[in-house]
Amino acid sequence: MLEASNLECVRGERRLFADLSFRLAAGEMLYLQGSNGSGKTSLLRMLCALTPAASGDIRWRGRAIGKLGEEFRSELCYLGHLNAIKEELTPLENLLLAAQLAQESLDHDAALDALELVGLLGREDLPCRYLSQGQKRRAALARLVNERRALWVLDEPYVALDAAAVELVAGLIGAHLQRGGLAVLTTHQAVPVTAGTVRELSLDGAHATSGWG
Repeated sequence: MLEASNLECVRGERRLFADLSFRLAAGEMLYLQGSNGSGKTSLLRMLCALTPAASGDIRWRGRAIGKLGEEFRSELCYLGHLNAIKEELTPLENLLLAAQLAQESLDHDAALDALELVGLLGREDLPCRYLSQGQKRRAALARLVNERRALWVLDEPYVALDAAAVELVAGLIGAHLQRGGLAVLTTHQAVPVTAGTVRELSLDGAHATSGWG
């Protein structure tokens, strides 16, 4: 379970949100909404223990994430709005490297299957600097095909994707929820995820509070 209590985010002299609380259980997804500058990415970084909250508390399985360290990171998959791929490496090399850094088992054939699923068959050995923005995004999102960590935090996962790729990613998220995983994502696109329970939270306004039992 992921639980946030009374979170406050301050950037410079501006408070982006305050009194924000929510709770997610297995099979649930939080669809985070808000205008540009409302604090969506800041909140995602808080949930990943990358940025401290001005006040409030975030707990994973009942324990504060700041005290869990690697125990929490081993259950977290974070994909930011940047692709986090190395331009000089191929999609195949990037995918295998990401698995190695995450200390996950991924063989060559499984990596190729993942790249085929996201539409990069035939480009798996092409350096990523030669790919279009949409293809680079697919290369980054290929990680989700074999990802089994419990908590997915995704910042604009659908950006630069065509309709077929958006549907594919939504299906991967749905399958993750069906396995009992949790997800938090931001997106400007209303894309249905047909599995699990989808909750919505908007950060627009000076205060944003949502509590669920």
